[in-house]
Amino acid sequence: MPDRWSFKSTVWPDWCPGCGNYGILTALIRSLEELGVDPSKTVVVSGIGCSGKTPHFVNVNGVHTLHGRAIPFAMGIKLARPELTVVVHGGDGDLLGIGAGHFVALGRRNLDIVVILHNNGVYGLTKGQASPTLPLGSKTKGIPRPNLQAAVNPLMLALAAGYTFVARGYAFEGEHLKTLIKKAVEHKGSAIIDVLQPCVTFNDILTPEYYKARIYKLESDPGWDPVVRTPEEREAKLLRAVQKALEPWDKIPIGVLYADETQSTMEERLSERLKIYPALNPSNSPISGADGGPVISVDDFAKAFSDYIVEVKKTQGRFNLKG
Repeated sequence: MPDRWSFKSTVWPDWCPGCGNYGILTALIRSLEELGVDPSKTVVVSGIGCSGKTPHFVNVNGVHTLHGRAIPFAMGIKLARPELTVVVHGGDGDLLGIGAGHFVALGRRNLDIVVILHNNGVYGLTKGQASPTLPLGSKTKGIPRPNLQAAVNPLMLALAAGYTFVARGYAFEGEHLKTLIKKAVEHKGSAIIDVLQPCVTFNDILTPEYYKARIYKLESDPGWDPVVRTPEEREAKLLRAVQKALEPWDKIPIGVLYADETQSTMEERLSERLKIYPALNPSNSPISGADGGPVISVDDFAKAFSDYIVEVKKTQGRFNLKG
């Protein structure tokens, strides 16, 4: 079984000293080790920004893709190879700005993908502009005047979109964050962890000292149970999760807010409609026979083409459109 060090790539992380991304990376690597996942069947997908570098630092399959497009890439990977463990890493600007539509789509579809949101309230890689999670009226060192736009609440958006696992973590609570990532990977369905991640270079408002004075763990309440085990429990537990997501920031809850085990995944719904899925799809279908030749003859291909696309006929040894 791979140990912790085998999940670390040889690429040296080049984030700013003290960046919360180090805590997230460490928690991810430790969770993969403790879950015993197969690195060859694990994929980390990212968009742009500081968090976008994450796939370079983890020794599994990685895709560093376009701004705001990490989730659609991940959905394509998961649909093509549903046996893979797929984890998306993205910043609040990447996932909740240009990528907001894809963020909502993943919740609606309940694909078995984990999204780890690096939430630092700024666009750190481009010198600290206000991101979608920076509170209205906040004045960080990177912007000349207080923020004019209201903040997106990632937890509320996720709950409204239909994510079946919704949690919040803190980058400097590594052991706690590791546990959240493990639970998210083990959950069957769309999972989001909103990770509060201080940007020590550009966000001088949401600092480690700020969070230290306000964060508390949901698990400290012995009566807290976010797991939906029957459909009848869903509404009450969803409302409790909404209340936690809306708590004012003088006390900030971290932990699992909502975990619905009763909803079917997109993969299960597809399997009901397409009886051959996922056994037969382009990514795991053979492309050649034992002799190295094509797995389908020209005549069989022509018949399939005629049946599903456009009818063709064979004339003088060649296929042409019929009619």
